[in-house]
Amino acid sequence: MDIKTYKQKLLEQLYEPYKKCTMCPLGNLGRKNIVFGEGNPNTKLMFIGEGPGQKEDDLCRPFVGRSGQLLTKVLEAIGLSREQVFITNVVKCRPPKNRNPLPKERETCTNLLLLKQIKIIRPKVICTLGSVAMQTFFENNAKISKIRGKIFKKDGTNIIPTYHPAYILRNNRELENFANDIKLAKKLSL
Repeated sequence: MDIKTYKQKLLEQLYEPYKKCTMCPLGNLGRKNIVFGEGNPNTKLMFIGEGPGQKEDDLCRPFVGRSGQLLTKVLEAIGLSREQVFITNVVKCRPPKNRNPLPKERETCTNLLLLKQIKIIRPKVICTLGSVAMQTFFENNAKISKIRGKIFKKDGTNIIPTYHPAYILRNNRELENFANDIKLAKKLSL
């Protein structure tokens, strides 16, 4: 069995007990699906957002709505496909009305799933998308506009915070910075 198949099997084993998870309030607040993540389990580059939106909840896939389409276009522009990276979120269930996940929801899902996903995948680089994902790895008072595009080391992994694609859709002037942050993440992952 090759390493990619082995890691995929480990991820599936990780997900199995949580397919009907109600360990945090999000499990009982109207989600349709649990969106664990997708991509290459043997990648060196992992993207982490905040949580699934309605389209992601409906399709059980991360970043497939308008924000995901922008992320996919930027990845393709720098020579990457979604299949080459791994894309997930801090919380795996859609928060009601797409609100930000609450601290208890983030903490629960991070400990149950996200940290274990990272341990299995073992990326060289994690690119956090937006302030909620960034706060999972940094102090809550850190400002994304101040630390985006910088390289941080945590437990031997490079972490590069950047804007969430939804922010870029509303603030197109930051598109170049967003694309440059993702280029940097790709370069460090090689």
